[in-house]
Amino acid sequence: MRNLAPFVRRPLAMTPLIDVIFLLLLFFMLTSTFSKYGEIELSAATAGNPTADTPQDRAFVQLGEERLVLNGTPVTLADLTTQVTTGQVLVSLDPDTTAQRLVDLLVLLRGREGLSVLVLE
Repeated sequence: MRNLAPFVRRPLAMTPLIDVIFLLLLFFMLTSTFSKYGEIELSAATAGNPTADTPQDRAFVQLGEERLVLNGTPVTLADLTTQVTTGQVLVSLDPDTTAQRLVDLLVLLRGREGLSVLVLE
């Protein structure tokens, strides 16, 4: 008979298990972050003839990085939401307007009954 060495159990390495847990944690953090973003519908103005369902109340908004003008009068975002309640809002963008500034405006105006927003090109 051969003399067999006694079975020696090696200690369990925890490093691969910890790596897998951190990768799963990173994956779930990233997917939960992306799920918080929404969509904003943009309507671009086009040339055409007015129809019977075209709103008669119109507001003209000029949006810049530092300025917001409603029908020729400077206003704040909070004032704009109280002054514009129904009709059509035409939004003209200054060259320095950022996408975030436009999104801030559109979020305040979207979802209101009887209000349509058109972004001019």
